[in-house]
Amino acid sequence: MNIVIFGPPGAGKGTQSKYLSKKYNLHQLSTGELLRKEISNKTDLGYKISSIINSGELVSDEIVSSLLDKYVSSEVYKSRLIFDGYPRNLDQAINLNDLLNKNNQKIKIVLKLSVSLETIKKRILERKSLENRDDDRNEIAIKRFMTYEKSIEPVIDYYKKSDLLKVVNGEASITEINEEISGLIEGIKG
Repeated sequence: MNIVIFGPPGAGKGTQSKYLSKKYNLHQLSTGELLRKEISNKTDLGYKISSIINSGELVSDEIVSSLLDKYVSSEVYKSRLIFDGYPRNLDQAINLNDLLNKNNQKIKIVLKLSVSLETIKKRILERKSLENRDDDRNEIAIKRFMTYEKSIEPVIDYYKKSDLLKVVNGEASITEINEEISGLIEGIKG
């Protein structure tokens, strides 16, 4: 099955995706990780991505789409992907749907982690002390949260119409969120 999980930066998408990957033998496809990998490989694209992220902006759809394409089209990952933090806007949602259709795949469930800005700020501070990520600064976190909130509404509507969207309480503990998500997935599998 292919799963989409989204929520604002710092909502816990990565944590939940790792859990789901292990539990259901899926491959986590984090656009953030793909972008950071490109940066750490010091490619020309990586330098461009770094400057975009460090200014608090979001990386273009074209860049992200090209990074995703090689995974969706691979037989190794066929119908075994968790899209962690993608799509972020309506164009990306439509692009992902087209990309999956082109490869005879579809999304089984869309999980939205619902989290407040105050919780995000607290988590970003905690994550910064653990992982020391360049993009984990309070002012960048607030800007990214606001940008995310503006761009995500059409995506929510898009997935509501296809009856795939499930909203998860992202304020709960990691274990409680794991249990809620597992229950939702078991419900569609059975």
